[in-house]
Amino acid sequence: MARSRSAGTPRPRGEGPAGTFPARAARPPGELLAVFRALFDTRNEDEILRLAMDHVSAAGPYRAEAGYLRVNGRLVPGPQGGPDPASVVDLTVRELAGRDGTVAVPGRSRGRALALHGPGGLHGYLVVTSRSRPTHAQHVLLATLVRLTAAALSVAVAYRRRQEDALELHRLRRERATLQQRLVSLVVTAGYQRAVNDALAEAAAAGGGEEAITGALHELTGFPVLVEDRFGRLRSWTGPDRPDPYPEPDPVRHEEMLQEVARRGGPVRVKDRLISLVRPRGEVLGVLALVDPQGDADEYTVFALEHAATSLALELSHLRHLAEVELRLRRELVDDLLGGTDVASAYARSEAFGHDLHRIQYVVVVQWRSRAADDAFARTVGRAATAVGMPSLVARRSDHVVLVAEGRPDDHALYETLARETGTPDGTIGVSARCDTPDGIPGRYQEALRALEVRRRSRSRYGTTFFDDLGLYRILGPGNDYQELEGFVREWLGQLVDYDGRHRAALVETLSRYFDCGGNYAETAESLAIHRSTLRYRLQRIREISGHDLTNVEDRLNLQVATRVWKIMLGGPG
Repeated sequence: MARSRSAGTPRPRGEGPAGTFPARAARPPGELLAVFRALFDTRNEDEILRLAMDHVSAAGPYRAEAGYLRVNGRLVPGPQGGPDPASVVDLTVRELAGRDGTVAVPGRSRGRALALHGPGGLHGYLVVTSRSRPTHAQHVLLATLVRLTAAALSVAVAYRRRQEDALELHRLRRERATLQQRLVSLVVTAGYQRAVNDALAEAAAAGGGEEAITGALHELTGFPVLVEDRFGRLRSWTGPDRPDPYPEPDPVRHEEMLQEVARRGGPVRVKDRLISLVRPRGEVLGVLALVDPQGDADEYTVFALEHAATSLALELSHLRHLAEVELRLRRELVDDLLGGTDVASAYARSEAFGHDLHRIQYVVVVQWRSRAADDAFARTVGRAATAVGMPSLVARRSDHVVLVAEGRPDDHALYETLARETGTPDGTIGVSARCDTPDGIPGRYQEALRALEVRRRSRSRYGTTFFDDLGLYRILGPGNDYQELEGFVREWLGQLVDYDGRHRAALVETLSRYFDCGGNYAETAESLAIHRSTLRYRLQRIREISGHDLTNVEDRLNLQVATRVWKIMLGGPG
């Protein structure tokens, strides 16, 4: 006996009291018509299958057990779920392969799987069971529901496919438009790239060098173009709005900027400029930049800048190679001139460099405390000589740079220019006497070294000294024997030097200052910041200790020379 259901408890779909199917009269005859209309009012396949399953019982003593939809060639359970995939029902439905067939549903009778066929093929299955054998009319109603469900699914599938086709068509059209835009962009880009390559190739072929390259870049982009050297000094400017004067670079900030641009790679915006490094083989030779305060540069501008930087790198690298070759040949000529060489050969070789050895020559030696005498410093000295109008052949030695210069150098111009270039004043320059023929250059080189040495050992060790201005010091220097000089100083000042050492006195310095002031008591005392009576006492002690008479002309001369040698050449105080 079936268990009675408590009041208010809903019965399962399709069941009457005590779990039996309700009598057919309980379902309104017009219900199926409403279902048929609803089936065609929706375009959702899941909704169509759900409606059919919910209203199978309207056709007779039927119950919907499961529903399937065909998705991408495979049967999948409908929205209300289905049997376990490993169940007999599921396996049977899949084996039917589009045919109707009997299905054994556990706990149910008269189970059948009804295929939902449409013009496009199988759309799915309805699995139904019946409590009793249906009448012919009920069978017809169920068959009609199946056919209409299949038809509604066909319509929904067709609608979905049209939607998918429309979306696919829209996607294809959008993709075609994108490809067309890309094609146009590629054509434009390729045309611009050809124009850039042609313009830069034409500039290189014309032999215009740096100016031709920057001119071509200016025409291609419309922006002012500038080139700076490795240290931030302007080399060239093409276009309007050139600053006058061009600002002096800050060495520290400029180096930081170069490192940042090198680290990021490619053109980099720095304030109002788009900057690209000129860097053949990794060595920075300078900077190529576009002035773009409004930030209008686009990818075409960047492309042009990159290729111009490459062309400029080749140009500057070539120029540097030529400069290095010329510098080496010049250095070899200077080496031969300083060591002594055939005069006719020297004339011919110098003419190849545009240097006139027939003119009066001067040998100039340059030594800078803060700079090693390497190729870079030699180039700096050469540029400075050119800047002050001093045509020269340049070479370097272990600790100084040598120039063979046409005409007498200016007293201070080269030193002042190098002080600005290096940023420090700690340099010494020695200049020889004039040289009328190339065979006299070796001797003049020794004179320049002597002038350099005297200046370096003097009170004011930085600046320029000419050999012609040395006076007495012309006999003192690298060409003399230091032992003889020391012996001479020892002979005339030895006892005073020893006394100063033992008593921490300053008798030698007092004597030197006395001679520098021409024997004037007042001036000597003032320069030493002592009283005149103290000066008289010291001079008396000098006479007593040294045994030399300051009133004797010969003693006075020897003492004066000895104090000069002691102070200048032997490292005495002052």
